[in-house]
Amino acid sequence: MTQHSATLAPPKFRPHLPVLPLFPLQPILKRIVRRIGAENPDMFNRLGPHTKARYLIDATNLPFTLLLQPDPENLSLTAHFRTSPPDHDARIAGKFLDLMRLLDSDIDGDALFFARDLIITGNTEAVVCLRNALDDVDGSIAQMVADMFGPLARAALARLRRVANKPVTKDTQ
Repeated sequence: MTQHSATLAPPKFRPHLPVLPLFPLQPILKRIVRRIGAENPDMFNRLGPHTKARYLIDATNLPFTLLLQPDPENLSLTAHFRTSPPDHDARIAGKFLDLMRLLDSDIDGDALFFARDLIITGNTEAVVCLRNALDDVDGSIAQMVADMFGPLARAALARLRRVANKPVTKDTQ
């Protein structure tokens, strides 16, 4: 099943900001996904037949989406412009900080889903298997990624965590 539907409105971007190319992100994303996969090979067992699925990770307040293909033989995570999303089997959409908190094991995905802050479309069985596989990872995936890139990345993650945990007010919505 290929999905292209968008159930969340696209983010509002300032028209004076230039569109940045995505190619500098690709080797970084490749390094991240390969390292996480190498350090957690058992998670692929939890995916079962869904290792060939294509998951569109849609941080709705970013100008791009990510495509995860968790095939242990050809593991990939790539960035794509929001205006031309790639073919995918399942889409997981929400605000960046909510998605980060999911990777950080800091928030319950079910609570986000039922609050309609997390939108799942396409192959929901594949998404459940992906969630179970990520739940099996020891520790925080967000922390693992920050640790890969050193002190500045760890400081950035700490800042994102503080922002994500601030109470929602009229000014922060």
